[in-house]
Amino acid sequence: MTSIDTRRGIAALRDAYRRGETGPEDVAEQVIAAPAPHGVWIGRVEPDALRRRARELRGSEHLPLYGIPFAVKDNIDVAGLPTTAACPAFAYPAPRTAPVVERLLAAGAMLTGKTNLDQFATGLTGSRSPYGAVESVYGGGLIADGSSSGSAVAVAAGLVAFALGTDTAGSGRVPAALNGIVGLKPTRGLLSTLGVVPACRSLDCVSVFTHDVADAAAVLGVAAGPHPEDPWSRTGTAQAKAPDSVLLAVARPETLDFEGDRGQAERYAAGCAALARLTAGADPVDVGPLLEAGGLLYQGPWVAERLADLEDFLRGHADEVLPLTRGILRGGHRFTAADTFRAQHRLRELRAATDRLFARADVLALPTIPTTYTLAEIAADPLGRNAVLGRYTQFANLLDLAVVSVPNGHTPDGRPAGLQLIGPAFSEPTLLALAAALLGEAPPAAPPDEGLVELAVVGHHLRGEARNGELVALGGHFARTARTAECYRLYRLPSGVPGLVRVAAGAGAAIEVEIWRLPSTALGTLLAGVAPPLSIGFVSTVDGSVTQGFLCEAYATAGARDITASGGWRAHRHEEGP
Repeated sequence: MTSIDTRRGIAALRDAYRRGETGPEDVAEQVIAAPAPHGVWIGRVEPDALRRRARELRGSEHLPLYGIPFAVKDNIDVAGLPTTAACPAFAYPAPRTAPVVERLLAAGAMLTGKTNLDQFATGLTGSRSPYGAVESVYGGGLIADGSSSGSAVAVAAGLVAFALGTDTAGSGRVPAALNGIVGLKPTRGLLSTLGVVPACRSLDCVSVFTHDVADAAAVLGVAAGPHPEDPWSRTGTAQAKAPDSVLLAVARPETLDFEGDRGQAERYAAGCAALARLTAGADPVDVGPLLEAGGLLYQGPWVAERLADLEDFLRGHADEVLPLTRGILRGGHRFTAADTFRAQHRLRELRAATDRLFARADVLALPTIPTTYTLAEIAADPLGRNAVLGRYTQFANLLDLAVVSVPNGHTPDGRPAGLQLIGPAFSEPTLLALAAALLGEAPPAAPPDEGLVELAVVGHHLRGEARNGELVALGGHFARTARTAECYRLYRLPSGVPGLVRVAAGAGAAIEVEIWRLPSTALGTLLAGVAPPLSIGFVSTVDGSVTQGFLCEAYATAGARDITASGGWRAHRHEEGP
C-alpha cells in the first residue's frame, strides 16, 4: 500500500488511483490510523463503516470525487451520526443527511467524521467548545480560530482532503488564514443550508476548506445547487473574468487597523502589490461602509436572530450552554422590533454603497485577519479579541458577497497571514481564477459536471428499482431528490410502468423525482432503450429549473390509473405494493 498524503489534494489522489498506486480502501485505512491533533473531532465514522464505504465505491472511478476523504462541521446533519453543535445536551440523531453532504457522497467522496466548532457556531476563536479548544497547526498555543476550527485543522493537518464548515461572520475564512489553507465562502444560498443548525438563518453559508484553489473549485462544482425544500437556496449566473482583465480595489491604508501588528500590515501590502501585477490595476477605495455593516452583526439585532432558533432550548438547558455563548445569545433580548427595522434600513444604505464600489471594481482585496492571538490571549479578553478577528470578514454575508481567503505568507515571527478576494454575489469563477493566479496555480479546471447532463427519473430508473442499473452502467450517479413543478400528473399505465404527464399549470401536483447525472455521450444510448409511450423531454422542477427527464405521452393515460395523490412512484409502491 502506497502512503498518500491528503495534503496533495483531490487531483493528486485521483491520479494515484488512476495509476493503481493505491485505492479508496487503502486511503480509508490511512484515515483510520492517522492521529489527530487535540480537539479536532467530535465524532468519527466507525472504522468498519468507512471500510464499507470504500468497498462500495468499487467500479465508480468515473465519479468526480471518487475516494476523496472529507469531514463536516458538527452543525451539519449526517444520517446515522449525532449532530451536537458542540453542545452535548443539544445533540440529536440526524434523521437525514444534509443535501450539501448528499451531493458530495453521490460524487464518490468518503465521509470520515464530524469536527469541533465554537458552540452553536457562535465565535471566531476555536476555544468555545466543551470538546476542547483547537490549536492552529502552527503550534505555539496559536488559536485555530473558529467557529469552523476542527474542519480547518483537519484539512491543514492532512487528515482529510477537504472539509465543510459554515460561515456567518467569517467562520469559513478566519480559520483558513490561521492554518495556511484556502477557505471559500460562497454566495449565500449557493450551497444549501438545509440540515444545518442555524446561527443566523438568513446569513448562514456552508463553506469549503481545501489545500489549494483547484480543490475548492472542484468541491464547489459538485456541492452547489438549489434544493426544493430549502427556502434560502438559490442560483445565479456571473461572467467569469480572466485575472488580467479584473478591476481590483484595495483598501485605503487609513481605513484599516491591524491592532499594531506591523507584520500583518506588511503582508497585506505585499499581497495587494502581487494582485496589482496580475490584474488591470489597483484602485484604493474607502471600505468604511463595509466595516460599518459588519458592526451590525454583533452590535445590532442580528444577535436576536441567533436567539430565535435557540431560545426554547436555552430556556430549558441554560446551565448546559457555555456561559460566554449563553451571554451572547441572551443579548438578543435587548433589541426591539424598531431596532430591527432601523438596522435593516441602514443596511440597505450600506448595500447601496457597496454596489457602487463593485460597479467600478470586480474584486476587493482585504486582509482576512488584522492580527493573531494565542489561546491565553483569547482567554484574557474573549469578546474583545473575537470582535477584532472578525473585523474584515463579518460584513460579507450581510452585504451578499462571495469571498475566497488564501494564504498570504508569514509575518517575521512566523505567524500566518491571509488575504481575502471579495466579489459580488455569484462571482466565484472570477475570484477562484484570480486566487489561483496569485498562488501560482493553474487556472481551476472546468467544473466536474462538464460533459455531464442531468436527467429526472420518476419510476423504474429510481434507486432500488428494476432499471436503475442501466443508469449506473452508463456512468450515471445520483445527484439529489427533487419535486416537479405543479403541472404534472403521475399515472400507472396498464403495463405497470409509471408515466409522468405534463398538464396545465395548477392542474397537477409536485411529483417526487430523482436527478441523476450521466455523461452526455450516454444519453443517446439510454434514449435508444426507451419505448413508446415514454420519451425523454424537459421536466420543470419547483425551484424553477428545467432538466431533461422521462415523460409519457398523454394518449397513453386512457385506461391508466391516476396515482398523482401519492406524490411519487416510490410512495405509491409503499402504499399499494408493486
